[in-house]
Amino acid sequence: MMERNSWGARARKVGGAVLLPALVAWTQPAFSAGDAPGAAVFLAECAECHSLKEGRNKKGPTLFGTLGRKAGTQPGFEFSEELRRTGWTWNQETLRSYLSQPTKKANPGTKMKYEGLADPKSLEALIAYLTAPK
Repeated sequence: MMERNSWGARARKVGGAVLLPALVAWTQPAFSAGDAPGAAVFLAECAECHSLKEGRNKKGPTLFGTLGRKAGTQPGFEFSEELRRTGWTWNQETLRSYLSQPTKKANPGTKMKYEGLADPKSLEALIAYLTAPK
């Protein structure tokens, strides 16, 4: 009886060791922090509300194809009137201005709730990541 219990305990440990890496790999995003310097910033600052996949809105709109688009015009998402009225076109400069400060200061009345990204190095990495060809 002791042998059987001992074997079962070892089997569970071995099985857990084999299954855990597979489970971790399955739950990881398609990109990792090592892919681009801004990927980790995106995960920490944006991924809860935004996707990078075409047509996949979350709480916020997908960020796929944002570069060069007029603010508030992403198909399939209802933006605030305040954002639509800005006349902005998303580029590195508008992203930098918008993301570097709280949204209530950058665009009062917008739906997005964000405190801004104060660290210049992280901000530049994020902008480079968001504007890089995918």
